[in-house]
Amino acid sequence: MSAPVSIRIRMYQVGFGDCFLLSFDYAPRPARHVLIDCGSMASPKGAPAGLIMRVARHIADTVGDDPFAVVATHRHADHVSGFDPGTNGKGPGAVIAGLKPRFVVQPWTEDPALPTEARAPVARRGMALRRNTLEQLNAVAGQVVAHHVPRLRRSQTTKRFAAQLDFLGRDNIKNLRAVENLMTMAPNDYVHAGRGTRLTRFLPGVTVRVLGPPTVRQHEGVARQRARDNEEFWHLQARSLAFGARAAASRTDALFGGYRSTSGGAAPTTARWLVNAMRSENAEQLLQIVRILDAAMNNTSLVLLFECGDQKLLFPGDAQIENWQYALKTPSLRKHLDDISVYKVGHHGSLNATPKSLWRIWFPEGSAAPGAARRMVSLLSTLEGKHGSKDNDTEVPRGKLVNALDRETRLQTTESLGAAPYHDEVLVPALA
Repeated sequence: MSAPVSIRIRMYQVGFGDCFLLSFDYAPRPARHVLIDCGSMASPKGAPAGLIMRVARHIADTVGDDPFAVVATHRHADHVSGFDPGTNGKGPGAVIAGLKPRFVVQPWTEDPALPTEARAPVARRGMALRRNTLEQLNAVAGQVVAHHVPRLRRSQTTKRFAAQLDFLGRDNIKNLRAVENLMTMAPNDYVHAGRGTRLTRFLPGVTVRVLGPPTVRQHEGVARQRARDNEEFWHLQARSLAFGARAAASRTDALFGGYRSTSGGAAPTTARWLVNAMRSENAEQLLQIVRILDAAMNNTSLVLLFECGDQKLLFPGDAQIENWQYALKTPSLRKHLDDISVYKVGHHGSLNATPKSLWRIWFPEGSAAPGAARRMVSLLSTLEGKHGSKDNDTEVPRGKLVNALDRETRLQTTESLGAAPYHDEVLVPALA
């Protein structure tokens, strides 16, 4: 079979989330389709009810009986919630599983077969510990949402933190039904930076490169983070966060056992400013912890590059700087990052998912703007006001990045879609 004659990319309107369907046209043979993520954490204003189910049904109508494969870049809810089959087995995940994908591509951190026994090779043990750490992060997120968000909502002092904690916490809770569906709907292809993937064989005439995430052996930073987080930091934080269930704790668990204490409401008027300040500090620390958790999960994200003819399509999921560092510093991977045709903007346009060192590869300072026919297409799936804050320059999408994308590329965003269900971008490999 020869190379595809065209590639159609559908960027679905899912609010804050990602869902892309890549259709490779092998006419007169059937097209081949690759679904990259399917999830949402917040729907856009005016969106119809059951948005993700509608998207899943549209994908099913498009794919039909054609060859089909699935990519789940990482397990955040805004990327995998659409793979949830629901409690009744009739949810969007069941619709997608019904398309009988040939295989599911996921990062190595999702491999349930990673050994944890002490005699395992050092590198494999590191990978297993890293995976265990991610499981603990999911547990911390669950603790925050279940115990702390309701408490913070009751106080005017901390109410402003509750919405952000709820959003980030829910995004990081382990989406068990979706994760299990991805594990069982088809054979799995767990990959890491530099490793081959079944996608290349599935797509004749297309080379698919895995640029991230790196393994523990490939990137020492991952190993250091794993040791620090798993053995010291995250265990301690998980225990400290358990104070949300302190109704069942004994007085001996208190920091200063035997001393008189108050929950705040009964404090003298002159001391209430201190109680409020401590509540606010506690809420801010919780938010910082959950943001760290969010970034750790993002750095397990797959970074995939599809090459066909002179076209290069880069899909980095939510990879942030620590994930990118390996590809950017490894010459055999970095050389493939030149001349990108289509860039799926990382992490919905956050400030650290499109590293400036990557940006400078594409747009060196002082270089002339490319002609319209050769301008990069950037695809941004996002929803303003759901992540980060303009007060501390962490809003998503980041204003400065959006302005640069608009200036240097042909930017398409889901926020401009309105009632339309998706963006279409058709590429022909012979395009020069």
